[in-house]
Amino acid sequence: MKSRGDSDDALIERLLRKDSLAFEVLYSRYTGAMYTTAVRMSGDSDTADDVVHDAWVRAVESLHRFERRSSLRTWLTAILINCLRERWREHRDEVSIESLGADFASSPLDTLRADPIDLEHAIAALPAGFRQVLILHDVEGFRHEEIATMLGIVPGTSKSQLARARQRVREMVTPAVIKGNQDNG
Repeated sequence: MKSRGDSDDALIERLLRKDSLAFEVLYSRYTGAMYTTAVRMSGDSDTADDVVHDAWVRAVESLHRFERRSSLRTWLTAILINCLRERWREHRDEVSIESLGADFASSPLDTLRADPIDLEHAIAALPAGFRQVLILHDVEGFRHEEIATMLGIVPGTSKSQLARARQRVREMVTPAVIKGNQDNG
């Protein structure tokens, strides 16, 4: 019986029939990306572990309601984000971003040549909606339509929040970049 090469749709159908091997394949296919997203959005590996676990439990419990209007990756990420939001509401702590990693290098903000710590602090200081869209688009590579589905907004709002997030980050790190250049000159 084929498994690893099966499409998501085929694996979903098998999982709906209680095929545990189908779950194992989907789990191995998506957990790494879910964990990376959770770490980037929460800034904490323990939180990421818990949230990924919670997201998988919810996904399996609600799989029969997955309408396939988006990709499975998008749907799983939306569940993950909802789990993170609930955790944030429970703890009411402002979540910071420890590290955006090399994936952020392709972002338009990379042209700032800002100190990674300054960039990290600027992104962590963004309002949650701006931060989520910035990470999902510039770091995770989701399209605005996918982000809109995940966050329950329209694509235009995603685009607007991304533009505003990038602008705020530029405003916060530009003085530090200018100061650094003056110190070196």
